[in-house]
Amino acid sequence: MRLPKHAGLFYERAESLLNKQIEECFLDERGPGTLPSSKKNNSLKAVIVPHAGYIYSGPCAAWAYKEIAESEMPDLFILMGPNHYSSESGFSMETFETPLGLTRVKQDFARKLSEKGTLKQNEQIHIDEHCLEVQIPFLQFIFKNKIEKINILPILLSRNVDLKKLSIDIKETLMETKQKAIFIISSDFTHYGRNYHYIPFLSDLKKRIYDLDGKAIEFIKKVEAENFKDYIKEKSATICGAIPIELLLRTIKSDKVLLEQYYTSGDVIGDYKNSVSYSSIIFK
Repeated sequence: MRLPKHAGLFYERAESLLNKQIEECFLDERGPGTLPSSKKNNSLKAVIVPHAGYIYSGPCAAWAYKEIAESEMPDLFILMGPNHYSSESGFSMETFETPLGLTRVKQDFARKLSEKGTLKQNEQIHIDEHCLEVQIPFLQFIFKNKIEKINILPILLSRNVDLKKLSIDIKETLMETKQKAIFIISSDFTHYGRNYHYIPFLSDLKKRIYDLDGKAIEFIKKVEAENFKDYIKEKSATICGAIPIELLLRTIKSDKVLLEQYYTSGDVIGDYKNSVSYSSIIFK
């Protein structure tokens, strides 16, 4: 069992308070403004969502989860995020517990993917990592009437993995198992300031942070993995989920990529000296 390590830190610990907190993320002025409707469509392929504390990035994430809620539930959600604490990669087979309930891993899919050899089970790296844990309550909230039907594959990625090979492995496993998946990529964008050891400019902070993120987002919207990778290297960009984003861009084909919301922690608190950027991007 993967315990809710960050309950009470990134999101509310009590079930009732957490439900209220997530609802407020949807209704917030920076959120979509409404709760998900009952309409369904089958076109959603992937989303990129932030992973900061809900008081900061929750309204941004709500945009993507509204799209997920208004799509047919897939066979599984492939969650991919950065390993913030080590250089190892791997997936978890453990059931995730949150204050809202339990969410299980699609075991047969995980085993099939593991047999390809590029990515292996690694429970240790998932114990303290927050970037995937904070996505689970949103999934449980939007599918509250069928939580037991949610299936996930949680993957943490670092630089020690062959992304081109892993992309092929994932596509082949999806084909072989005839599974429909929605990818949930957990990533914040630019981390600016002394707290993040990244100060590429000293003036006009808001505009230049927006520009820095905007160019990366353009490559994402064009699904250009190599150009995105080159841009990250050129700017020494502090987009923490650059590796899972690159893997997504190598894995899916998308005719329509939309930036649904973007803002920074600087916008929230009115101070850009130390700022983290948040984006909600959907792929159809």
